[in-house]
Amino acid sequence: MARLKTDLLVIGAGSGGLSVAAGAVQMGADVILLEGHEMGGDCLNYGCVPSKALIASASAAHARAEGRAMGIAPVTPQVDYAAAQDHVADTIATIAPVDSQERFEGLGVKVIREYGRFISPTEVQAGEDIITARRIVIATGSSPLVPPIPGLDSVPYLTNETLWQLRDQPDHLLIIGAGPIGLEMAQAHRRLGSQVTVIEGAKALGRDDPEMAAVVLDTLKDEGIAIEEDALAKEIRGEAGAIEIETSDGRVFKGSHLLMAVGRRANMDKLNLEAAGIETTRTGIKVDASLRSSNRKVYAIGDVAGGLQFTHVAGYHAGIIIRSALFGLPSKATTAHIPWATYTKPELAQVGLTEAQARTQYGGKVEVARFEFAHNDRAIAERKTKGLIKVMVVKGRPVGASIAGYQAGELISLWSLAIANRLKMAQVSAMVAPYPTIAEVNKRAAGAYFTPRLFENDTVKKVVRLVQRFLP
Repeated sequence: MARLKTDLLVIGAGSGGLSVAAGAVQMGADVILLEGHEMGGDCLNYGCVPSKALIASASAAHARAEGRAMGIAPVTPQVDYAAAQDHVADTIATIAPVDSQERFEGLGVKVIREYGRFISPTEVQAGEDIITARRIVIATGSSPLVPPIPGLDSVPYLTNETLWQLRDQPDHLLIIGAGPIGLEMAQAHRRLGSQVTVIEGAKALGRDDPEMAAVVLDTLKDEGIAIEEDALAKEIRGEAGAIEIETSDGRVFKGSHLLMAVGRRANMDKLNLEAAGIETTRTGIKVDASLRSSNRKVYAIGDVAGGLQFTHVAGYHAGIIIRSALFGLPSKATTAHIPWATYTKPELAQVGLTEAQARTQYGGKVEVARFEFAHNDRAIAERKTKGLIKVMVVKGRPVGASIAGYQAGELISLWSLAIANRLKMAQVSAMVAPYPTIAEVNKRAAGAYFTPRLFENDTVKKVVRLVQRFLP
């Protein structure tokens, strides 16, 4: 058994842990990184990367069937589901070297392929090694939440961790959970040719602005996806190829495969946090604004910290840790400028406050600037006109933005920048977007904020007429 000492110990080699380790070692710190499973974590191997690869395959299939409006005869696509899964695997393999053990060892990180377990407030055991560190960062991420629905343990089911090993296309995919993961996979499989039924115990896309969510949900339903809301699963029964879900109101849904997509839970079971005096909550490790746990030497970042569960949040948290743990600088995490996106077609994106949240917080001080994709020339040319943007503004500054439409996930970044830097709508309006681009949607939304002030204002009109009288 070896005893090791280091400046920084990172537990978990997902996106957040890798970012901390890479940044710290390149700035001169001694770093040990622990990972008992896959380098790259959930995002690379089971989440963001494979799901977007399958969505890309589904979009290619859908395009072949939807070209009539642009003069292209529609063709029923011949889908090879196993080949689509090969595309997923190839995408992962292409990105994997960036997250590999070899790369990080090349940077100078000592990588130990074992799970970490606290044995005292200052010591972590990993295999045969016992490690002490000046600072410890827990970045163990999250796993699919599988609720204790009666009968579930006796039928085969998929999660986002096992879906990618499926080679035979589902004839009829049942999905429990109508959040981002459930609906992304619902549309992908529908476009690849499967029948799909989504069962949701509450409301589909319940975290998002209802008006924006409706844009996405209407599209999914138009594509033939059955979305059943207020349908709480009471019992699951059957066998491979013939699965039934009975809901609390007596409805029964039948399908060939079942995907569980009801949420995620923080990975804390292997850590033995009690030995380190680290407090937890229902959603993860309890941390303060600087991401420090109740053990002052230990930080938690990303999904395991119990907040927003997105890869880019883990990356943001990594920057907080670099400033705080390495340089001793005060640094606090906030969520006001954190965007998220659902990669259905059309996409759905949000940053800051929704309209309802803004009105609750600011009351009558809120103004909502709106712009429809139907008035964007590039969207018209590409027949991607379904959707809109709403920007919530208080005293000239955006406090939130909601976008449903083509490339919403790309468009939302501008509003994250504006909120993070407390920009005013005038500064956003001063942006020049090349014509014709979808990016003009953002500029036109800012312009919509000023429209009543400039074009519907009698005082402005009087001033202009007066000036015109005296201009040479």
